[in-house]
Amino acid sequence: MDEELRSLTERLRQESGASPAFERLVATDDLDALAELLTEPGQPLWTRELAAFRLGLARDRRAFEALVLLLNHRDPPRCASAAHALARLGDPRTARAAAALATNELRVAYALHPVRLLVELRAPEAVPALITTLQRRLRPHDPYRRVALACVDGLGTLGDARAIPVLNEALAHPALAEAAVRALGRIPKQR
Repeated sequence: MDEELRSLTERLRQESGASPAFERLVATDDLDALAELLTEPGQPLWTRELAAFRLGLARDRRAFEALVLLLNHRDPPRCASAAHALARLGDPRTARAAAALATNELRVAYALHPVRLLVELRAPEAVPALITTLQRRLRPHDPYRRVALACVDGLGTLGDARAIPVLNEALAHPALAEAAVRALGRIPKQR
């Protein structure tokens, strides 16, 4: 069993009170039934999350909208599960959605998982979105250091020379300097 699926299942089993409905949902292989749960009125959040996650792992694009909403949720475990499923979904809209969430200043507190998803996807949108998000985090007393650090690490992983200027700026921030040095070391030298 996929580690993220195991973690999600344990978390949602507790949230659902280990109800018979939960056990049926975990056991079903009926993708149409799972997709119906995403739009059926009155479904609890745990039902929608489990259905969307399972559809995402099955590469069923009907899960896309629900997973993007969960990627931007205030609860970090929901965001992590959604990012995991979106990375496996294979929907071409995923990178644009993750970039929009990562760069949305009104939702920056929830940008950590969209940033990590962009790095995993290695989509064309990733480097510009991470640069934009990191530049905004370099303001004095910015409270979102985890997001900034994820951007620095992600830019190093992506190894794109466009990130050099913002990574050089990050060197001046003690909480980011060590990671920025590592990230700059991973970018191939230009000739």
